[in-house]
Amino acid sequence: MTVTRRIAVLDDARYREHRSPHGHPERPERLAAVGEAIAARRARLLALPARPATPDEILAVHPRAHLERIEAAARLAPAHLDPDTFVSEASFEVALLAAGGAVEAARAVARGEADAALAAVRPPGHHAEADRAMGFCLFNNVAIAARALRADGLERILILDWDVHHGNGTQHLFEDDRDVLYFSTHQFPFYPGSGDFGEAGRGAGLGATVNVPLPGGCGDAEYVGALRRVLAPVAASFRPQLILVSCGFDAHRDDPLASMEVTQNGFGEMTRIVRALAEQACGGRVVFVLEGGYAPSGLREGAGAVLDELLAPEAPPLAPPAPLAPGSTLSHVVGRVAAVQRRFHPEVGSA
Repeated sequence: MTVTRRIAVLDDARYREHRSPHGHPERPERLAAVGEAIAARRARLLALPARPATPDEILAVHPRAHLERIEAAARLAPAHLDPDTFVSEASFEVALLAAGGAVEAARAVARGEADAALAAVRPPGHHAEADRAMGFCLFNNVAIAARALRADGLERILILDWDVHHGNGTQHLFEDDRDVLYFSTHQFPFYPGSGDFGEAGRGAGLGATVNVPLPGGCGDAEYVGALRRVLAPVAASFRPQLILVSCGFDAHRDDPLASMEVTQNGFGEMTRIVRALAEQACGGRVVFVLEGGYAPSGLREGAGAVLDELLAPEAPPLAPPAPLAPGSTLSHVVGRVAAVQRRFHPEVGSA
């Protein structure tokens, strides 16, 4: 019997009203490419409405001074908050809408109204620190969604960040929290400079931060291998009740801001692994929230691959990974990660 999966998507034309100067890579046209992938599959998707995050939802992550700083900057727009991060007149309202959209998608899946979801929000969020906007990000959308789920009663949440840039803001917000595990694959060294192997959390959260820094030029084999050999055993031991994915598509081979080589097939295989892990651990509950991605082809192909894998009637079980090739980039990276993480997650590198 064919199972019809309830895959939700949240997108809204208002996300295009946040604007940066002409030529800035984080531009409204990014969502046109994602929209093409959504439109091609719209008949099989559930539509979720976007709504602004409430002050309480924002203040669970950011201090009031940060909220007021973004609002004031938008009143003075056009303005910039750092050399990369700009606001237009609509930016404050759109950023609230992005955070609220992430919360709505996460809650829809947590409540069982959808099996999985993609929130095509903008501006992105994972670089936003508690008290600082940076790296195109105003509010930390995924962190706000995670805190909302915790307030609703979920006890363990895994955040997988596969954006090509390390999510410094998300890591710092949760690095002392043992119940929100942050896992990142990212190009390193690269902006913002954080995310080295030894960053594994602090205090009660030691072991609940897992960084997989990758050198430039990595592609499908390294990204898929990192998820299979590191994420899979970490997820098995952590047992999340829901997985949030900071879903950037800037590791795509066409992206102008990075130097990775991930293809459409690679994003599909990564999604297949995440879906299989979610089905093993938490009834398949997984939510993808858009972060970066600055090539139209990468956004279109990546979003299409994610949706196709989520819509597939069944997720094939995880097969044993191929042996690591001695001397390979993947072997070196997995060995470095395992040296840090095996005292917290003994199976890392061996799955």
